[in-house]
Amino acid sequence: MRYLVQARVKSGCADNLIKAIQSETLGQGSVAEGEYLRNMQNARIGDDGTVRWVEVCYCPTPLQEERSYWEEHFHLTKVQDAHDRRKCRDQNGEEPWACGDCDCTARLEQRLSERGAPFLESLRPEERTIPSKPE
Repeated sequence: MRYLVQARVKSGCADNLIKAIQSETLGQGSVAEGEYLRNMQNARIGDDGTVRWVEVCYCPTPLQEERSYWEEHFHLTKVQDAHDRRKCRDQNGEEPWACGDCDCTARLEQRLSERGAPFLESLRPEERTIPSKPE
């Protein structure tokens, strides 16, 4: 299933997050390891500091396996179905693991790319634009 994730970087965690992304250790140990880096590559940040990305997750509970890895760096503010579950070929049993190559990801990420700014650019120390908000 696809989820639209909205999150805020935890105060004081931006440096560790960018290091984990650059060293490709973000999500290390998770079965979804490479997905974390792809998510951050495509993530967008709004003027209010909210980061959004599309997440592929096969867990029975949204982000069940991924949540602890994300929560190391982010406050997850909203996780919602990115499209109608009845149309998801993996979810309805039509095609197991269909989400990995489903074209709905490309469409969703294209729409998301038109909003906000690239998240990774906001993490560069010289361009740090993430509004800090106390926890």
